[in-house]
Amino acid sequence: MKVGEILTFEKSFTREDVELFSKISGDAGEHHVVPDEHGRVMVQGLLVATLPTKIGGDLNFIARDVELTFLRPVFTGDTVRCEVTLIHHEKQADRIIAVSKAECFNQNGKKVLEGSFQGIIRQ
Repeated sequence: MKVGEILTFEKSFTREDVELFSKISGDAGEHHVVPDEHGRVMVQGLLVATLPTKIGGDLNFIARDVELTFLRPVFTGDTVRCEVTLIHHEKQADRIIAVSKAECFNQNGKKVLEGSFQGIIRQ
């Protein structure tokens, strides 16, 4: 990746996604279990945060520092697009130090999550 380059990933969240994440994380708050008046449940924030980590995983990025801000809820049935932008990279002998920012938007174009990631890519 080059500084300024943007990688994207999109996912539609299902009730099964929320249930599986509840089993793994133990996060089974009522808002993740009991449907609202539209038949939806709220997706765990950290499940939404797996979108930028998926992009990082594709790059073999090892996170050392992560900062996330959850701006609005995501519900089952929502489709979220994540954009990860490389802000800085520094090549060293056996690794690349990388800094990126992430922004996630729902199907209505509303930002639901933003954050920054610092870490390394081994060479």
